[in-house]
Amino acid sequence: MADQNDKNVDALAQEITLKSHGQGKLRQFILWMGALIIGAILGWQHIPALNELFNFIAAVFTRLFQFIAIPTVSLAVITTLSMLGAKKDTGRIFGHAVVYTLLTTVCAAAVGLGLFLWIAPGNLPLDVIGAGAAQVPEKLGNVTYYDHFLSVIPNNILQPYLQANVLSVMFISASVGLAFAFMPRTENREAVLKVLFGLQELLFTLIKALLYVLPIGILAFAGQLSAQIEAGVIVGALGKYTAVVIGGNLIQFFIVIPLFLLFRGLNPVDVFRKMSPAVAVALFTKSSAATLPVTLASAEDNLKAHPAVARFVLPICTTINMNGCAAFILVTSLFVMQNAGMELTMGTMVAWLFIAVSRCDLVMRAFQWVVIS
Repeated sequence: MADQNDKNVDALAQEITLKSHGQGKLRQFILWMGALIIGAILGWQHIPALNELFNFIAAVFTRLFQFIAIPTVSLAVITTLSMLGAKKDTGRIFGHAVVYTLLTTVCAAAVGLGLFLWIAPGNLPLDVIGAGAAQVPEKLGNVTYYDHFLSVIPNNILQPYLQANVLSVMFISASVGLAFAFMPRTENREAVLKVLFGLQELLFTLIKALLYVLPIGILAFAGQLSAQIEAGVIVGALGKYTAVVIGGNLIQFFIVIPLFLLFRGLNPVDVFRKMSPAVAVALFTKSSAATLPVTLASAEDNLKAHPAVARFVLPICTTINMNGCAAFILVTSLFVMQNAGMELTMGTMVAWLFIAVSRCDLVMRAFQWVVIS
């Protein structure tokens, strides 16, 4: 009887703990949304001193996220590959990530192309085009595809980390992680891994501290964005072009991604609520790498994703899963070519759709070189 009572007490305690945990998450979500709304209202008041304060706080939070992002990416890839690198499941997990990335990115680019054809942004005035051309660096025309691919291969182990070169950091981290996976299991190997796992725990503690004060950052980011919109910094002469870019992202976020989640049996509203910290940080920092620490913490703590899978897939997808980037590059490329007087046939637009999907960063810089030359 006593054992049965103990079991009942334990079950009741666990139920109460789970309920209070759920209530805490709800309060946290309400706090974030409240900070977002209040910040937007305060920013719209156009109070100079308050806007300067918002800019300062937003800059501090952005720098803190950038500071912690690169080591988080690196350690997540190294520690995860050290455990999964030699297992058969690694290839399957990576394959699923690549397939999902390609499907969602193609959808994002296709949505952007459809909106571009429907809204049909016109050409810019000649004086605006001339002013923009004067700002292009002189040496940009000398940069080639070869230079960009070569820049991924580091010749210094510290330089990619200091320059926040995510591709090079991923290259180093994947190489080190796979080396750990296949090297003999000696005491030296275990000692080094123990240090790396300890550093990773330290980083996640810092991430949780940032999440604790994140409402202050959301308040400042929302105020900053609202002030920029009110001052006309974002909405201007490029109205239709801006509408295409923003509209494509909204359709991808509210329609396309939820359809993928529903297909996998996930509730989009529940996923959005649990990943809302990462969504908020991504919206305001405009950086996948800077958002990664919050994305990892939200996926593991809120969505209960397996840490090994989350820490393997999310850093990779931060680099290759560029939905918004693909749509932006496609729309911008078509817009620039149109203003340069090039004929945009359907074949040309479809070709650029797949070019934009294939590699966002490299394509964008190479495209600049092609247009200028």
